[in-house]
Amino acid sequence: MTDTSIPRADESLDEEGTAPVASGDDTEVEAEEANGAGREKKAPAESDLFRQSEIAADYVEGLLDILDYDGDIDELVSGGRPVVEVVGARLQSLVGQRGATLEALQELTRLAVFRQTGTPSRLLLDVGGYRATRRKELAAVARNAVEKVKEYGESVRLEPMSAFERKCVHDVVNAIAGVESESEGVEPNRRIVVRPVD
Repeated sequence: MTDTSIPRADESLDEEGTAPVASGDDTEVEAEEANGAGREKKAPAESDLFRQSEIAADYVEGLLDILDYDGDIDELVSGGRPVVEVVGARLQSLVGQRGATLEALQELTRLAVFRQTGTPSRLLLDVGGYRATRRKELAAVARNAVEKVKEYGESVRLEPMSAFERKCVHDVVNAIAGVESESEGVEPNRRIVVRPVD
């Protein structure tokens, strides 16, 4: 039996879970986000965000118990969103190849929060510092693409990336004058195109 009260990920949250999306096509929302023209929404209170991180931490702790993994769990609010960080040894399998398992766990955790609060969550889940490390790698990829665009004056298409990875690249590219970025394609082959500004 399907619980229709829980929105699918592509219906409830955009790439970083920052705004409602009417359908699986997040191009318009992503473009608005990239240009800083997203719809204004009332920000949740910090106490509500911390409550979401507590719910998420309890859910993740339950998963770790089931899997018989040891890890320290930190719950916090950072950048206006709930965050749960898991630190410990033997946790690489929770990250998976290029963070695929981590993305799935994050989505499950967001749904667990939704079931208890009735509100879609922008929760960010990190395991073993993967996201911080990946952000640095993606910043280098973005800067390299920008250099190629500026040198040759032609668009550069990057390899397919997850929503988290695309958001990291957009943030770097959009902070540099003379270039812009846009996502194209359909999951799981959605990718970023970096192009010169006309």
